[in-house]
Amino acid sequence: MTKSESATVDVLISGGGIAGLTAAAAFGSAGFSVQCVDPTPPVTDRDAQGSDLRTTAFLQPARTLLDEAGLWDRLAPHAAPLQVMRIVDAGGELPEPRIIKNFDAADISDQPFGWNLPNWLLRREMLARLQDLPNVDLRLGTATKTLFTRLNEARVGLTDGTQTTARLVIAADGRNSPMREAADINVHTTRYGQKALALAVTHPIPHANVSTEIHRSGGPFTLVPLPDYNGMPSSALVWMERSARANELFEMDEAAFEAEMTERSCALFGPLKLASRRTIWPIISQSAASLYGERLALVAEAAHVVPPIGAQGLNMSLGDMRVLLDLAVANPDRLGDEQMLKTYHRKRFAEVKLRVQGIDMLNRASMVEARPLRDARAMGLNALYSLAPVRKTLMQMGLGAR
Repeated sequence: MTKSESATVDVLISGGGIAGLTAAAAFGSAGFSVQCVDPTPPVTDRDAQGSDLRTTAFLQPARTLLDEAGLWDRLAPHAAPLQVMRIVDAGGELPEPRIIKNFDAADISDQPFGWNLPNWLLRREMLARLQDLPNVDLRLGTATKTLFTRLNEARVGLTDGTQTTARLVIAADGRNSPMREAADINVHTTRYGQKALALAVTHPIPHANVSTEIHRSGGPFTLVPLPDYNGMPSSALVWMERSARANELFEMDEAAFEAEMTERSCALFGPLKLASRRTIWPIISQSAASLYGERLALVAEAAHVVPPIGAQGLNMSLGDMRVLLDLAVANPDRLGDEQMLKTYHRKRFAEVKLRVQGIDMLNRASMVEARPLRDARAMGLNALYSLAPVRKTLMQMGLGAR
């Protein structure tokens, strides 16, 4: 396409991260013409510079959407099932477990809570799926630049000098979304003074498909099952700490860092060894004042950002996609119109707000330094777990049930 040419599609997706690629596969598989653009081509090699070493746990409700998008068969062979969610309180005088509670998916379902996959691998498999969809135009290395909307269409200017006309624009372009800013939609942001270290580790004691979240202070320390790496049991680690401490850990030499993370893990899996480079991310909560504008739907981190607790982030994003796709398929003639987008906002906004607030509370509880507050947190965990109906409700809410 030359710079003077323009394209016309049903759906333009701004953002080629995991949420944007999932949306492209879902809408493309449903028969809509799609253009997906992103300024940065995704890195699809685990050990390449710039690869995303975070992981995503797809909870049960996400699997149906991934199936419909033609993605699940590609992802399943690489996925580590999450059968048990283990919460450990180590907030005593020494970093050792004083309360351990297991939430077993078998109590509410015949399937695991979800399946964990590395983000770099998700991008690789999603790109492979999109190559099979002739109605999806993938523009990697190109970004959205301008947004002009009218009642019946949106015109989006791209950084390669072309323009795309679409009936619906989906902003999946992150917490600093250019499409959200172009539509003048405000956001509320909470900063915690925290960062998260994300990396892969190996350990001698198998994880047995148990995701383990250890609370002490500064934020949760979470080990999520991965397939074996180089013949050793492996897990993804997300370690949240106050920013100064996180920076200190990030800069440590390898031996010192491994000793620190083994101690913080209460040695539940034996000595932890680095199995990747370390990456570091700032932690915020953020929510948009509205999930739509004229001909524009906000999804994923353009709409909501939460700390990485309980695998809620991307699963909330897939909940956005589920509603949008269902509305589009039910009435294709209304794709992107005001009625469709108002319905999308109504179906998602209250639930998103509730989850953002809930995860904010959990994160603040995980950060507490004072011993009396850490003791109160442990007592609260014990009390919640001891009530079977409450325990079951918490597990169902974790899966996205209302």
